[in-house]
Amino acid sequence: MSRSARGTTGSRRRRGPGGSDGIGGGTADRAQDALPADPEAVARLICLRLLTLAPRTGAQLAEALRARGVPADVSARVLDRFCAVGLIDDRAFAAAWVASRHTGRGLASRALGYELRQRGVDPETTAQAVSVLDPDTERDTARRLVRIRLARMTALAPEVAARRLAGMLARKGYPAGMAYAVVREEMGDRSWGSGAAESGPPDEHSPHEA
Repeated sequence: MSRSARGTTGSRRRRGPGGSDGIGGGTADRAQDALPADPEAVARLICLRLLTLAPRTGAQLAEALRARGVPADVSARVLDRFCAVGLIDDRAFAAAWVASRHTGRGLASRALGYELRQRGVDPETTAQAVSVLDPDTERDTARRLVRIRLARMTALAPEVAARRLAGMLARKGYPAGMAYAVVREEMGDRSWGSGAAESGPPDEHSPHEA
């Protein structure tokens, strides 16, 4: 074998296993190359690989199969089978997502609903998952978030800190009225500075927590 051929082979062997799409593409793509005559086997292996890395919704797996050229009818059969045996369970995914993201990131139901819809969870399942977060639970979480952030804002003017805190809560999906009330409770009535009663809190932003 020539030196150039050895160099080319070595270069191929040194390529990482992660693939190019960030969701298990390397192994899944090699599986697709290895079993071109059995698309269902390829689809099953792709799904199993992705589910091993992290829980996925049915819509996410369907998109992954579509991106790899798996025929739609094959994809539907494989996904139906995975649902039947419990490997795909959007209700369980949504419930776990809400519990994890609310506890870990303090996201409110509005932001969590947005995230679930982005992952292909249907509206009914999304509504059921976020319904566990009642207003009292969200208010308690909002207070905790404000207290943690407020401890790092001692150098700011009160009205500046208040507006930043309200903006933080809005980005996490809390209603503007609740954000305003919680910040005032934690900082006092003068937190918004002069004219606060007339102007109220900053405008609420669309939630986009990652």
